[in-house]
Amino acid sequence: MCGRVRLSSDYSEIKIKLKFDGPPPNFERDWNKPPTAPMLVAIRSMDGRRTPKMMRWGLLPHWAKDEKIAYSTFNARAEEFTGKPAFRDAWKNGQRCLVVTDGFYEWKKLDPTGKEKQPYAIAMADDGQMVMAGLWATWKDPKSGNEIQSCTILTTDSNGVMSDLHNRMPVILAEKDWARWLGEEPAINDELLAMLKPCNDSDLKIWQVDKRVGNVRNKGPELALAV
Repeated sequence: MCGRVRLSSDYSEIKIKLKFDGPPPNFERDWNKPPTAPMLVAIRSMDGRRTPKMMRWGLLPHWAKDEKIAYSTFNARAEEFTGKPAFRDAWKNGQRCLVVTDGFYEWKKLDPTGKEKQPYAIAMADDGQMVMAGLWATWKDPKSGNEIQSCTILTTDSNGVMSDLHNRMPVILAEKDWARWLGEEPAINDELLAMLKPCNDSDLKIWQVDKRVGNVRNKGPELALAV
């Protein structure tokens, strides 16, 4: 799973790396983003531009009665999401996105009950952006009429280095696959689904961090420091 991410780079650096074409979103650096927080994503706009957006983390399908479903839709399993009611419309409609992060956190169980856990930070070995495969949707609140754009992160089996921490991990897309995932370059569904696999062990670095990251009120850069 992926339930906590970091987004700590300057937006100017991200814009260059992701080749964004559009006005900058209301962006704030954050070393501890939980589900329901605003996430920086890239989508393909109607006119074909790679556009940055801030979207709520936890996908709200158009048919949702309220926002509660978002607490269970911040991840979508790559093996089954195409048939799940919460995600299948976004997939069918081609509403794929790149979820832009600088990495994520995972907790290793230290005892059989899982009560004792140690958090670890995971980042790209080259310290670049960690770009995850995602889906997005637009939901209209039936009470207020307000529209909310939201997203989910696709997950897959863990690779070798992650398997010691958890049996799942986010789908981290190689830069060569970004354009096809967004629909900027042609790809059939089978080709897109083939991208949803663990990245290479050598792509990642992992280190132990302070348990303060477990409290979502803690947001600062000290959370990503090795302990």
